[in-house]
Amino acid sequence: MVCLEARQVNAALSAMRNKTDRNDARGIARILRTGWYSRVHVKSIESHHIRALLSSRKAVLNKCVDLENELRGLLKVFGIRLAIKVPHGAYDGVVRPLIEADALLVRALLPLLDARQVLYRTFLKLDNEVKAIVRTDPVCQRLMTVPGVGVITALTFKAAVDDPSRFKSSRTVAAHFGLTPRRYQSGEMDNPGRISKAGDPDVRCALYTAAHALVSRSASWCTLKAWGKRLEKSRGHRRAVVAVARKLAVILHRMWIDGSDFRWGSMEATA
Repeated sequence: MVCLEARQVNAALSAMRNKTDRNDARGIARILRTGWYSRVHVKSIESHHIRALLSSRKAVLNKCVDLENELRGLLKVFGIRLAIKVPHGAYDGVVRPLIEADALLVRALLPLLDARQVLYRTFLKLDNEVKAIVRTDPVCQRLMTVPGVGVITALTFKAAVDDPSRFKSSRTVAAHFGLTPRRYQSGEMDNPGRISKAGDPDVRCALYTAAHALVSRSASWCTLKAWGKRLEKSRGHRRAVVAVARKLAVILHRMWIDGSDFRWGSMEATA
């Protein structure tokens, strides 16, 4: 059985004037006969289980953040301004005394705060499940030796790749997740655009977050961070982080294939 890439097949079938089931079947048969198609990797059941767990964790966290922002906006009407950054774990302890000080606010906002607390406890359970999987996974433990790569990035990357041998070259991994620039060339026109943003957006977001942590927050220096800092001075922070994320995708895949650890580089290169 061959699983075809839906966007490519849709582009080929859209050239037909009339769309019917018979014409679609005939068009798919012609695509297979000509060989103008791309195979899509069918992920394993284990990978789908992990992706479902990560998606549930992300959905609950987003709802929790939505309630926090809603409470922040409602409290601002009454002259109560919260700090710019309130940790998720300390949010209930900071906001509850402010609400209980006003009897009318208790009626209106305390149910929202209680609902937010239930969601946050559910998020902690899902987060502990993710950490338990990573704790016993040798691949994720090896990927986390890269500075900036944490639990979520390692597990998201592993679940998305699933089988590292399906990529002939590690360089194609970055393109698979949409971290390489688009290009439109025709005649005298040659316009290299922004990144393609193809593939799984969760993996791309996780790699971008890891690259930002590596460039901005990591205290340890390595050749990759030094390269990103030099690029940041000439091209700006956002472009430098995207470039580092592209390199991270290549490095993580190569570490998984070779079973090797992250190479920090020489002291001269990082100085």
